[in-house]
Amino acid sequence: MPTPNWSSAPFLSALPPFSFFSTLVVSTCHSLVVGFFSLYIFFFDEATIADPLWGDPSLVKVNLAIASGYLISDLLLLILYWKVIGDKLFVIHHCAALYAYHFILKGGMLAYVGNFRLLVELSSPFVNQRWFFEALKYPKFSKANVINGILMTVVFFIVRIAVIPPYYSYIYSVLGTEGYVRLGFVVQCSWISTCVILDVMNVMWMIKISKGCIKVISLARQERAPNSLQNGKLD
Repeated sequence: MPTPNWSSAPFLSALPPFSFFSTLVVSTCHSLVVGFFSLYIFFFDEATIADPLWGDPSLVKVNLAIASGYLISDLLLLILYWKVIGDKLFVIHHCAALYAYHFILKGGMLAYVGNFRLLVELSSPFVNQRWFFEALKYPKFSKANVINGILMTVVFFIVRIAVIPPYYSYIYSVLGTEGYVRLGFVVQCSWISTCVILDVMNVMWMIKISKGCIKVISLARQERAPNSLQNGKLD
């Protein structure tokens, strides 16, 4: 998921450098562990694949427990340093995700569906990498920065936006089925409402990321254009 503006000067003065660095390292490690574990479950966990609504949640529960622990710690960090990194959208995001996860951890339903939502974590390492490049004083329009920005935009789109149509198509396909009815009214409403909240935020972040990516690519081309002039022509 997108991170707050960690690189702001007030935050750096509020926390020791090692704490700031550790926060992003933990975020990246969490995203890699949860993201790749989600990919494995998505493709190879036959028990949940066979029945997305009521399949065996054993592996998914482990993955969700890891994700929930991280979300709780990050939520506490946001609250503790609210004046410098507080953001209402992130609080809503974390609370909505934790609320949805607790149904799976407690009742075991919607395991495959919950794991599918965890695939979004695959975009977070690219988001965090922006700060590492900045800390290493990479030029804003350096090749590494531009490539990371493009990869961040592409991966974010694939795991958070492109999956929206098939995901809600699946929800529509199970409406009224026996497995769906067994979920109960509270879980049914919670499932759909939390997904809508999270996806609205994903679309908002996608728009922001896309605008930033287009701007950086355009400015990078403008900077390189004068350098590519040879014999009065563009190389």
